[in-house]
Amino acid sequence: MTNNSDHNDITVYKLDHEGREVWNYRGKMLSRGTTWIEIEARFNRDDKDAGYVIFRRNDRFLEWFYSDRWYNIFEIHDVTSDALKGWYCNISRPAMISGHEIRSDDLALDLWITPTGNIQLLDEDEFAALPLDPDTRKAALSAMRDLVRRVEKREAPFEALLPFVSPDSFQNRD
Repeated sequence: MTNNSDHNDITVYKLDHEGREVWNYRGKMLSRGTTWIEIEARFNRDDKDAGYVIFRRNDRFLEWFYSDRWYNIFEIHDVTSDALKGWYCNISRPAMISGHEIRSDDLALDLWITPTGNIQLLDEDEFAALPLDPDTRKAALSAMRDLVRRVEKREAPFEALLPFVSPDSFQNRD
């Protein structure tokens, strides 16, 4: 009997705040530690203009899930050019990582980080409307602050941030 499944195949289950499956997709494990996993996956939905970025079918995602942090991070690369589009960060309960599965309870609050480090907070109203206990809400907000700090300090995976270029540097210098 031949096994067509690669030992690096991983299925990610995106769950809502109550642990119900929203959707799932497959990726390949790139590296793994005791409390984290890095995978590569392809955007498997139709093109979507989110207003701050256009997600395109088969965009390449490098994804980090953590069993000890209240977020996950997706580094997004364009399907055609492989150029870095930015990082999409989900505030979530710590991921459940086992064998060939990752389960992540999404708490609606998200951050978008551009390649130059601009940060946009997303879905605040959705997060505010969730019936979360005070400890969960506090942990989620703390995770958001931790992500912002990581971006500001260019900690992994944000070390790929492009240098900021001031508009003043483009002035005509006669």
